[in-house]
Amino acid sequence: MSGGVDSSLAVALLKEAGYEVSGIYMQLWSNRNLPDLEQTCQLLGIPLYQLNLETEFQRLVIDYFCREYSLGKTPNPCIRCNQYIKFDALLKKAKELDYSFIATGHYARIEHSQNGYSLLKAVDLTKDQSYFLYTLGQRQLQHLLLPIGNLHKVEVRRLATEMGLPTATRRESQDVCFVPDNDYRSFIAKHIPPKSGDIVDTDDKVLGRHSGLAQYTVGQRQGLGLASNKRLYVLRLDTANNRLVVGTRDQLLSNRLFASQLSWVSGKAPREPIDITAKIRYKSPEVTAKLHFNDGVAEVNFEEPQWAVAPGQAIVFYQGNAVLGGGIIEDRVD
Repeated sequence: MSGGVDSSLAVALLKEAGYEVSGIYMQLWSNRNLPDLEQTCQLLGIPLYQLNLETEFQRLVIDYFCREYSLGKTPNPCIRCNQYIKFDALLKKAKELDYSFIATGHYARIEHSQNGYSLLKAVDLTKDQSYFLYTLGQRQLQHLLLPIGNLHKVEVRRLATEMGLPTATRRESQDVCFVPDNDYRSFIAKHIPPKSGDIVDTDDKVLGRHSGLAQYTVGQRQGLGLASNKRLYVLRLDTANNRLVVGTRDQLLSNRLFASQLSWVSGKAPREPIDITAKIRYKSPEVTAKLHFNDGVAEVNFEEPQWAVAPGQAIVFYQGNAVLGGGIIEDRVD
Protein backbone atom coordinates (compact mmCIF):
# COMPACT_ATOMS: atom_id res chain seq x y z
CA MET A 1 0.00 0.00 0.00
CA SER A 2 1.40 3.35 -1.06
CA GLY A 3 -1.06 5.62 0.71
CA GLY A 4 -2.90 6.48 -2.50
CA VAL A 5 -6.50 5.85 -3.50
CA ASP A 6 -5.78 2.96 -5.90
CA SER A 7 -4.06 0.62 -3.44
CA SER A 8 -6.50 1.64 -0.68
CA LEU A 9 -9.50 0.67 -2.78
CA ALA A 10 -7.78 -2.56 -3.88
CA VAL A 11 -7.55 -3.58 -0.21
CA ALA A 12 -11.14 -2.59 0.50
CA LEU A 13 -12.47 -4.56 -2.47
CA LEU A 14 -10.54 -7.67 -1.49
CA LYS A 15 -11.78 -7.50 2.08
CA GLU A 16 -15.33 -7.00 0.80
CA ALA A 17 -14.89 -10.10 -1.40
CA GLY A 18 -14.00 -12.22 1.65
CA TYR A 19 -10.21 -12.30 1.52
CA GLU A 20 -8.15 -12.16 4.70
CA VAL A 21 -6.08 -9.07 3.99
CA SER A 22 -3.06 -7.34 5.49
CA GLY A 23 -1.53 -4.09 4.32
CA ILE A 24 2.18 -3.82 3.57
CA TYR A 25 3.99 -0.52 3.20
CA MET A 26 7.40 -0.81 1.56
CA GLN A 27 9.93 1.56 3.11
CA LEU A 28 11.95 2.52 0.05
CA TRP A 29 12.74 6.19 0.25
CA SER A 30 10.47 8.25 2.50
CA ASN A 31 7.52 7.85 4.85
CA ARG A 32 5.12 9.97 2.82
CA ASN A 33 1.39 9.28 3.03
CA LEU A 34 1.74 7.14 6.17
CA PRO A 35 -0.91 8.95 8.28
CA ASP A 36 -3.62 8.37 5.63
CA LEU A 37 -2.38 4.82 5.16
CA GLU A 38 -2.61 4.02 8.87
CA GLN A 39 -6.07 5.61 9.04
CA THR A 40 -7.24 3.55 6.04
CA CYS A 41 -6.10 0.28 7.61
CA GLN A 42 -7.74 1.18 10.95
CA LEU A 43 -10.98 1.96 9.14
CA LEU A 44 -10.88 -1.39 7.31
CA GLY A 45 -9.84 -3.28 10.43
CA ILE A 46 -6.70 -4.79 8.91
CA PRO A 47 -3.11 -4.88 10.17
CA LEU A 48 -0.46 -2.71 8.53
CA TYR A 49 3.13 -3.90 8.29
CA GLN A 50 6.19 -1.94 7.20
CA LEU A 51 8.85 -3.72 5.19
CA ASN A 52 12.21 -1.97 4.94
CA LEU A 53 13.66 -2.49 1.48
CA GLU A 54 15.79 0.66 1.34
CA THR A 55 19.06 -1.23 0.80
CA GLU A 56 17.62 -3.28 -2.07
CA PHE A 57 15.95 -0.21 -3.57
CA GLN A 58 19.19 1.77 -3.47
CA ARG A 59 21.18 -1.01 -5.11
CA LEU A 60 18.68 -2.28 -7.67
CA VAL A 61 16.82 0.89 -8.63
CA ILE A 62 18.62 4.11 -7.71
CA ASP A 63 22.17 2.90 -8.47
CA TYR A 64 20.89 1.36 -11.71
CA PHE A 65 19.14 4.63 -12.63
CA CYS A 66 22.36 6.62 -12.15
CA ARG A 67 24.54 4.04 -13.88
CA GLU A 68 22.33 3.94 -16.97
CA TYR A 69 22.34 7.71 -17.26
CA SER A 70 26.14 7.68 -16.96
CA LEU A 71 26.18 5.33 -19.97
CA GLY A 72 24.10 7.73 -22.06
CA LYS A 73 20.84 5.82 -21.66
CA THR A 74 17.36 6.77 -20.45
CA PRO A 75 16.20 4.20 -17.88
CA ASN A 76 12.72 3.64 -16.47
CA PRO A 77 13.07 3.19 -12.69
CA CYS A 78 9.41 2.27 -12.15
CA ILE A 79 9.74 -0.83 -14.33
CA ARG A 80 12.92 -1.76 -12.48
CA CYS A 81 11.16 -1.33 -9.13
CA ASN A 82 8.27 -3.55 -10.20
CA GLN A 83 10.64 -6.23 -11.47
CA TYR A 84 13.02 -6.46 -8.53
CA ILE A 85 11.26 -4.90 -5.55
CA LYS A 86 7.47 -5.33 -5.73
CA PHE A 87 7.28 -8.61 -7.61
CA ASP A 88 10.48 -10.21 -6.38
CA ALA A 89 11.58 -9.06 -2.91
CA LEU A 90 8.02 -8.34 -1.72
CA LEU A 91 6.63 -11.52 -3.27
CA LYS A 92 9.33 -13.61 -1.58
CA LYS A 93 8.53 -12.00 1.76
CA ALA A 94 4.81 -12.66 1.29
CA LYS A 95 5.51 -16.34 0.60
CA GLU A 96 7.71 -16.56 3.69
CA LEU A 97 4.79 -15.21 5.74
CA ASP A 98 2.49 -17.82 4.15
CA TYR A 99 0.31 -15.41 2.18
CA SER A 100 -1.34 -16.83 -0.94
CA PHE A 101 -1.26 -13.63 -3.01
CA ILE A 102 0.03 -10.11 -3.17
CA ALA A 103 -2.26 -7.44 -4.60
CA THR A 104 -1.54 -3.96 -5.91
CA GLY A 105 -3.47 -0.97 -7.19
CA HIS A 106 -2.07 -1.21 -10.72
CA TYR A 107 -4.41 -0.58 -13.64
CA ALA A 108 -4.04 -3.88 -15.50
CA ARG A 109 -5.77 -7.27 -15.55
CA ILE A 110 -4.84 -10.93 -15.20
CA GLU A 111 -6.66 -13.80 -16.86
CA HIS A 112 -6.16 -17.52 -16.30
CA SER A 113 -6.85 -20.22 -18.87
CA GLN A 114 -5.65 -23.72 -19.71
CA ASN A 115 -2.65 -22.06 -21.42
CA GLY A 116 -1.57 -20.26 -18.27
CA TYR A 117 -1.80 -16.67 -17.08
CA SER A 118 -2.20 -13.65 -19.35
CA LEU A 119 -1.46 -10.03 -18.54
CA LEU A 120 -4.01 -7.67 -20.11
CA LYS A 121 -4.45 -3.93 -20.42
CA ALA A 122 -6.77 -2.20 -17.98
CA VAL A 123 -10.38 -1.46 -18.91
CA ASP A 124 -9.55 2.24 -18.45
CA LEU A 125 -7.02 2.70 -21.23
CA THR A 126 -6.29 6.27 -20.10
CA LYS A 127 -4.84 4.80 -16.89
CA ASP A 128 -3.50 1.51 -18.23
CA GLN A 129 -0.23 0.54 -16.51
CA SER A 130 0.46 -2.77 -18.24
CA TYR A 131 3.54 -1.14 -19.82
CA PHE A 132 5.19 -1.07 -16.40
CA LEU A 133 4.39 -4.75 -15.74
CA TYR A 134 5.77 -6.43 -18.86
CA THR A 135 8.49 -8.24 -16.87
CA LEU A 136 5.87 -10.31 -15.01
CA GLY A 137 5.88 -13.98 -15.92
CA GLN A 138 3.90 -17.05 -14.92
CA ARG A 139 5.68 -17.34 -11.55
CA GLN A 140 4.52 -13.90 -10.45
CA LEU A 141 1.09 -13.77 -12.12
CA GLN A 142 -0.18 -16.88 -10.34
CA HIS A 143 0.34 -15.11 -7.01
CA LEU A 144 -0.86 -11.64 -8.03
CA LEU A 145 -4.24 -9.92 -7.78
CA LEU A 146 -5.09 -6.62 -9.52
CA PRO A 147 -8.49 -5.70 -8.06
CA ILE A 148 -9.02 -2.36 -9.83
CA GLY A 149 -8.02 -3.38 -13.35
CA ASN A 150 -11.67 -3.66 -14.37
CA LEU A 151 -12.56 -0.18 -13.11
CA HIS A 152 -12.27 3.31 -14.55
CA LYS A 153 -10.54 5.92 -12.42
CA VAL A 154 -13.79 7.82 -11.83
CA GLU A 155 -15.31 4.58 -10.46
CA VAL A 156 -12.31 4.09 -8.19
CA ARG A 157 -12.75 7.57 -6.73
CA ARG A 158 -16.53 7.10 -6.39
CA LEU A 159 -16.21 3.76 -4.61
CA ALA A 160 -13.48 5.07 -2.32
CA THR A 161 -15.71 8.02 -1.42
CA GLU A 162 -18.71 5.75 -0.75
CA MET A 163 -16.54 3.58 1.52
CA GLY A 164 -15.27 6.64 3.37
CA LEU A 165 -11.62 5.98 2.57
CA PRO A 166 -9.33 8.85 3.66
CA THR A 167 -7.44 8.61 0.36
CA ALA A 168 -10.52 9.11 -1.85
CA THR A 169 -9.55 12.63 -2.92
CA ARG A 170 -5.78 12.29 -2.73
CA ARG A 171 -4.02 13.86 -5.71
CA GLU A 172 -2.12 11.44 -7.94
CA SER A 173 1.66 11.56 -7.87
CA GLN A 174 3.34 11.59 -11.27
CA ASP A 175 6.88 11.91 -9.96
CA VAL A 176 9.60 9.32 -9.58
CA CYS A 177 9.52 8.75 -5.82
CA PHE A 178 13.23 9.26 -5.14
CA VAL A 179 13.75 12.36 -7.31
CA PRO A 180 12.84 15.49 -5.30
CA ASP A 181 10.48 17.82 -7.20
CA ASN A 182 10.97 15.59 -10.27
CA ASP A 183 14.23 17.48 -10.92
CA TYR A 184 16.20 14.76 -12.72
CA ARG A 185 19.11 16.98 -13.64
CA SER A 186 19.87 18.09 -10.09
CA PHE A 187 19.52 14.54 -8.78
CA ILE A 188 21.81 13.12 -11.45
CA ALA A 189 24.37 15.91 -11.00
CA LYS A 190 24.69 14.94 -7.32
CA HIS A 191 25.36 11.30 -8.21
CA ILE A 192 27.30 11.56 -11.47
CA PRO A 193 30.16 14.09 -11.60
CA PRO A 194 29.44 16.23 -14.70
CA LYS A 195 32.10 16.22 -17.40
CA SER A 196 31.69 18.82 -20.12
CA GLY A 197 32.35 18.08 -23.78
CA ASP A 198 31.55 19.09 -27.34
CA ILE A 199 28.13 19.40 -28.93
CA VAL A 200 28.44 18.37 -32.57
CA ASP A 201 26.18 17.93 -35.58
CA THR A 202 26.05 14.82 -37.74
CA ASP A 203 28.98 16.14 -39.80
CA ASP A 204 31.12 16.36 -36.63
CA LYS A 205 31.05 20.15 -36.69
CA VAL A 206 31.44 21.55 -33.17
CA LEU A 207 28.47 23.76 -32.29
CA GLY A 208 29.02 24.32 -28.58
CA ARG A 209 29.68 22.65 -25.23
CA HIS A 210 27.52 20.42 -23.09
CA SER A 211 27.52 20.28 -19.29
CA GLY A 212 27.73 16.50 -18.92
CA LEU A 213 26.03 13.82 -21.02
CA ALA A 214 23.94 12.53 -18.12
CA GLN A 215 22.05 15.85 -18.19
CA TYR A 216 20.55 15.08 -21.62
CA THR A 217 18.27 12.58 -23.27
CA VAL A 218 17.36 11.67 -26.85
CA GLY A 219 14.75 14.05 -28.29
CA GLN A 220 15.58 16.90 -25.92
CA ARG A 221 15.42 20.40 -27.41
CA GLN A 222 15.45 22.72 -24.41
CA GLY A 223 18.62 23.58 -22.53
CA LEU A 224 21.12 23.02 -25.34
CA GLY A 225 22.31 26.62 -25.30
CA LEU A 226 22.92 26.72 -29.05
CA ALA A 227 22.40 29.61 -31.44
CA SER A 228 20.96 28.19 -34.65
CA ASN A 229 18.52 29.20 -37.37
CA LYS A 230 16.81 25.79 -37.07
CA ARG A 231 15.50 23.79 -34.16
CA LEU A 232 18.03 21.26 -32.95
CA TYR A 233 17.39 18.15 -30.88
CA VAL A 234 19.56 15.59 -29.14
CA LEU A 235 20.06 12.69 -31.54
CA ARG A 236 22.61 10.60 -29.71
CA LEU A 237 24.82 10.57 -26.64
CA ASP A 238 28.31 9.55 -27.76
CA THR A 239 29.69 8.37 -24.44
CA ALA A 240 32.89 6.94 -26.00
CA ASN A 241 33.95 10.44 -27.08
CA ASN A 242 31.91 12.44 -24.53
CA ARG A 243 30.06 14.22 -27.33
CA LEU A 244 26.44 15.27 -27.64
CA VAL A 245 25.20 14.76 -31.21
CA VAL A 246 22.37 17.05 -32.31
CA GLY A 247 20.30 17.42 -35.47
CA THR A 248 16.88 18.19 -36.88
CA ARG A 249 13.58 16.66 -35.84
CA ASP A 250 13.47 14.51 -39.00
CA GLN A 251 16.79 12.95 -38.04
CA LEU A 252 15.14 11.51 -34.94
CA LEU A 253 12.86 9.25 -36.98
CA SER A 254 13.63 5.53 -36.86
CA ASN A 255 12.20 2.62 -38.83
CA ARG A 256 13.74 -0.11 -36.73
CA LEU A 257 15.21 -0.83 -33.31
CA PHE A 258 16.91 -3.62 -31.43
CA ALA A 259 16.08 -4.60 -27.86
CA SER A 260 17.66 -7.01 -25.38
CA GLN A 261 17.09 -8.11 -21.75
CA LEU A 262 13.83 -9.56 -23.02
CA SER A 263 11.00 -10.86 -20.89
CA TRP A 264 7.99 -12.89 -22.07
CA VAL A 265 4.76 -13.17 -20.08
CA SER A 266 4.17 -16.74 -21.29
CA GLY A 267 7.77 -17.69 -20.62
CA LYS A 268 8.27 -18.50 -24.29
CA ALA A 269 9.72 -16.31 -27.03
CA PRO A 270 7.99 -16.35 -30.45
CA ARG A 271 9.62 -18.77 -32.87
CA GLU A 272 8.51 -16.96 -36.01
CA PRO A 273 8.23 -13.27 -36.94
CA ILE A 274 4.89 -11.95 -35.70
CA ASP A 275 2.74 -8.85 -36.15
CA ILE A 276 2.44 -6.80 -32.97
CA THR A 277 1.73 -3.37 -31.64
CA ALA A 278 4.40 -1.74 -29.48
CA LYS A 279 5.03 1.21 -27.18
CA ILE A 280 8.53 2.71 -27.07
CA ARG A 281 7.78 4.66 -23.88
CA TYR A 282 4.87 4.80 -21.47
CA LYS A 283 3.21 7.90 -22.92
CA SER A 284 3.87 7.10 -26.57
CA PRO A 285 1.04 5.78 -28.76
CA GLU A 286 0.80 2.08 -29.53
CA VAL A 287 2.06 1.48 -33.07
CA THR A 288 2.01 -1.40 -35.56
CA ALA A 289 5.23 -3.34 -36.09
CA LYS A 290 6.76 -6.67 -37.04
CA LEU A 291 8.72 -8.49 -34.34
CA HIS A 292 11.63 -10.78 -35.12
CA PHE A 293 13.38 -12.68 -32.35
CA ASN A 294 16.86 -14.09 -32.77
CA ASP A 295 19.46 -15.26 -30.26
CA GLY A 296 18.16 -13.21 -27.34
CA VAL A 297 17.67 -10.01 -29.34
CA ALA A 298 14.39 -8.57 -30.62
CA GLU A 299 14.33 -6.68 -33.90
CA VAL A 300 11.29 -4.45 -34.25
CA ASN A 301 10.39 -3.03 -37.68
CA PHE A 302 7.81 -0.25 -37.49
CA GLU A 303 5.09 0.24 -40.08
CA GLU A 304 5.72 3.99 -39.77
CA PRO A 305 8.91 5.69 -38.51
CA GLN A 306 8.97 6.45 -34.77
CA TRP A 307 10.30 9.62 -33.20
CA ALA A 308 13.02 9.86 -30.53
CA VAL A 309 13.66 6.18 -29.84
CA ALA A 310 15.82 6.32 -26.71
CA PRO A 311 18.29 3.57 -25.74
CA GLY A 312 17.64 2.46 -22.17
CA GLN A 313 13.89 2.91 -22.38
CA ALA A 314 11.59 -0.12 -22.40
CA ILE A 315 9.69 -1.28 -25.46
CA VAL A 316 6.60 -3.35 -24.72
CA PHE A 317 4.96 -5.76 -27.17
CA TYR A 318 1.20 -6.28 -27.42
CA GLN A 319 -1.28 -8.37 -29.36
CA GLY A 320 -4.72 -6.90 -28.86
CA ASN A 321 -5.22 -6.36 -25.13
CA ALA A 322 -2.56 -8.88 -24.15
CA VAL A 323 0.99 -8.03 -23.17
CA LEU A 324 3.42 -10.42 -24.88
CA GLY A 325 6.50 -9.05 -23.14
CA GLY A 326 9.16 -6.48 -23.80
CA GLY A 327 12.77 -5.49 -23.42
CA ILE A 328 15.27 -2.66 -23.15
CA ILE A 329 16.03 -0.62 -26.27
CA GLU A 330 19.69 -0.96 -27.26
CA ASP A 331 19.90 0.85 -30.56
CA ARG A 332 17.80 2.35 -33.32
CA VAL A 333 18.17 2.31 -37.11
CA ASP A 334 17.09 5.26 -39.29
